[in-house]
Amino acid sequence: MSLVNAPINILVVDDIAQNLTALEALLAGPGLRLLSASSGAEALELLLVHDVALALVDVQMPAMDGFELAELIRGSERTRAIPLIFLTAATREPSYSFRGYEAGAVDFLYKPIDAKALLSKVRVFVELYQQKRQLSQQLAELQRALHLNEMFTAVLGHDLRTPLSVVMNGAMLLPLMTDNPKVTQTAGRIESSARRMALMVDQLLDLARIRSGNMRLRLAAADYAALCRAIAEEQRCAALEPAPCIDVDSIGDATGTVDAGIFSQVLSNLLSNALTHGEAGQPVLVRLDGRAAGELVVTVANRGVIAPQLLPRIFEPFHQGSDSRRSGQGLGLGLYTASMFVAAHGGRIGVASDADAGTVFTVTMPRRPSVVEEPA
Repeated sequence: MSLVNAPINILVVDDIAQNLTALEALLAGPGLRLLSASSGAEALELLLVHDVALALVDVQMPAMDGFELAELIRGSERTRAIPLIFLTAATREPSYSFRGYEAGAVDFLYKPIDAKALLSKVRVFVELYQQKRQLSQQLAELQRALHLNEMFTAVLGHDLRTPLSVVMNGAMLLPLMTDNPKVTQTAGRIESSARRMALMVDQLLDLARIRSGNMRLRLAAADYAALCRAIAEEQRCAALEPAPCIDVDSIGDATGTVDAGIFSQVLSNLLSNALTHGEAGQPVLVRLDGRAAGELVVTVANRGVIAPQLLPRIFEPFHQGSDSRRSGQGLGLGLYTASMFVAAHGGRIGVASDADAGTVFTVTMPRRPSVVEEPA
């Protein structure tokens, strides 16, 4: 039986058997199950086993009265959200009602009970509980679908790498096998397209890694300046002729504790973004400032301006300008994954863009992150 169609439990607590019988007869209906308890202790035992939509609690009971029972129910994480309606034959003194509401009651009903009023209130709480069940089931289904989608993305991305590498290797070998300029030109286009597709695959894998919630850092001492120079060289080698100008400069202490692989991906994404969207022929400037004791600051600057309306959403997933979508320059995940990887270290990333300074991405990293590491 699905959770949505399972019977809804209502707890009734009263030390007088006749009252329990009367309430059971009044509330009995399709889809409802009455759980009867003649004492507070018995009610607590039932709550250990069953989830209930509502508890109707008599106030005046021996050993443990309704107020004391309510305080125990409110004191448990599992049961504190259960709505409580007190049933009492006591006088309608304000101090008495105040104590009941203070104990967690949502309502008071005075004996003799108005049957229509009780049924109306019970119906409201039953409907709310049913809606809560439906929402919980929908959330669980969405989470399962998301998990399957992430698994599919990760497997697909991993399996695409092998045929892509074959295509890229073949494109690199073709010019060596012929002097035909058309073949060389076609091979260059194939290689360029394959590289863009490889970038998309890497971004999908990064997204699956982030969304799975299983990302753990492999922290170790590293030289940030060396990482910047290595990624800059990779970008130069990966680009088609002419090779782009990437200027790397460092000041202060460049050492810190970092997941070198993940931070290299951050740098790669920022440099790729700068080379793709910056002004053609203009250099990209990478600056590392390690003068502060507790943090390092890396900036990636290029000529060109990001439209002001795009800046607030620049780090959102799948967010690109219209020109990028038309040119097929990726999925719009590079800056999103970069921001998530920086945040995983406890760092922060920002961007400023204007006509005078161009576009500058600033990454601030803690020198020694206080985050969870992946076990060795």
